[in-house]
Parts: sequence; C-alpha cells; structure tokens
Amino acid sequence: MGTGEIALPGFEALVAGGFGVAGLVTQPDRPVGRHHSEPRPPRIKEHARRHGLPVLQPRRLRKKEAVAEVEALAPDLLLVMAYGQIIPREVYEMPPLGCINVHASLLPRHRGAACLQAAIDAGDGESGLTVMDVTEGLDTGDIISRWPVALAPDETAGSLHDRLAELAPEALRATVAAVAEGKAARTPQEEAWATYAPKLSRADGQLDWAWPASRVERRIRAYHPWPGTFTWMGDARRGPRRLKVFPGCRVEGGSGAPGTILRAGPESLVVACGDGSLVLGETQLDGGRRLAAREFLAGHRLQPGDRFFSLEAEQK
Repeated sequence: MGTGEIALPGFEALVAGGFGVAGLVTQPDRPVGRHHSEPRPPRIKEHARRHGLPVLQPRRLRKKEAVAEVEALAPDLLLVMAYGQIIPREVYEMPPLGCINVHASLLPRHRGAACLQAAIDAGDGESGLTVMDVTEGLDTGDIISRWPVALAPDETAGSLHDRLAELAPEALRATVAAVAEGKAARTPQEEAWATYAPKLSRADGQLDWAWPASRVERRIRAYHPWPGTFTWMGDARRGPRRLKVFPGCRVEGGSGAPGTILRAGPESLVVACGDGSLVLGETQLDGGRRLAAREFLAGHRLQPGDRFFSLEAEQK
C-alpha cells in the first residue's frame, strides 16, 4: 500500500526478491499540471502494471467495497509506505501476519506527515526509517526495526527523501522476512519521547527573521523542495513581492533589526536575524527566474537598511 515516490524502490525490491507481492493499493489518479486538466497515475501504479500485478485505487479505503477488494487479494501481510490514507481497523486486522508501516523518521520522534522536514528543522543529528505495526493511533504502533542515517550539514528534505528511498529495500527485505518467519520482535514506543510533525502547507514556508540565523538556515533546507521558504520585499511604489529563498545559505555574525539587509553586493546579500545574520544563496521572485545573489542584485536595487518582512505582520 503506497503512493509516494519514496515507496517505489522498496516495492520493486519486494517484487524482484520473490516475496509474492499480491497487488498494489494506491491513491486514485490525480490531475496535475498548471491547469489540473489531465489525471495522472502514481508512478508506482505504472510499475505494478508492468509487473502484471492487480492495482486497487479506492477513493476512500474505509468504504465496505474497498475493504472487500483488499480482502479479495488474500494478503498474508499488508505493507504500508507513503500511502496517504488512514488504514481502518477492518483492513489492518485482516491479514494473518498483520499490517506494518514504514515511516520516514526514527520513531517515536516526528510522528506524522512532515517527518522528513521535521528532523532537519529540529537540528537532529540523524533520521532514518522505522518499521512498525499499524494500529489505530497515528504512527504509534510497536517498533519492529529502525534504520538510522546521519544527517549531512547541507541535508535538505529532498536529499533525505532520496537517501531513505534507497535504504528502504534493505529495510523491507530484512523486516518482511523476519515477520514471515515469526522472528520479528516488537518494542513499544516510549510515549515520553514522542513528537509530532503535522502536514505542511505553502504558507508554513514564510521565514521569521527574528529566529537565530542557524534556525532560519535549517528551515530553508528542511522545507526544500516542499513547501519551500519565502519572505516579502517591496516598497510603497511597487507593493510587496514574494521572494523565494533556496538552500545554500551561510550563517555568519553581524547584527541588526531582524530582516534588515546588512550587505547588498556586489557578490552577497546578507540579512540580519534575531541572532547573527544569513548570507543568502539563490532567490527567486514570483514569476521570475531562480538567481544567485550576484545576479539578483544586478537586477534589483537593494541596499543596506532595506528589509525583508512578514506580510501578515506588516498588515496588523
């Protein structure tokens, strides 16, 4: 049961490894593109079709007919990774070997949808995959296995996604084999250590320059490529304009009112934070191209004393 790209390498490993994959349950085809006019299937669906596997795409897994379709596959074990729907009790209690989920964090830390972003944003030294039993709670089931990876100083959510996707085949082959042989031990999660990472929206990417520069820099990496980070710039004549900020920033000293530009050229754009300052890398105005600081400054007259700001704060 999977939809997201992170699930694809693990799915392929199980098919190639002779684990007897009975079928795929994935999300319905969704409209994509600028005009959202053409429904496109999840890529994992295309892979399943090429392998000749049945594919189920229920809009609501809780409906009786959807449960019956899953039951008709007669699974011994259900494996969930980046599926995108809550698994109802009738489904996760269905197979004799149970239902296990592969979660992209080291549980109980960072339960929830934005686990990749949360580990980087929090400044964790490591992240990884956790394979656990599916239960009624959100990522609360007993842990079967954990697969840690160290986070790089320049880690982004995109790079972490790809690294964990590459790790998934090893984690799945070992864990599924242990479950099938009855050798998979379970360890209850320590609730006192639990944290939550709720689903993000684009609005969550607005930068707060009152934070320490180190935290702003982590947020930029954590939210790349989704939902992305941004700030606002502008004046009375042009009005506010949204400026996207990309990874590649550098923390340094300096002080000033948060959001104030401390240096603007010829090669660098430096912004004051609540503690220290941030040397910006690449930026992009809405409707414009993604540019290095030198190129951006060549086309936009910024100077020390100008400031980036939160539009909501300015309107209060």
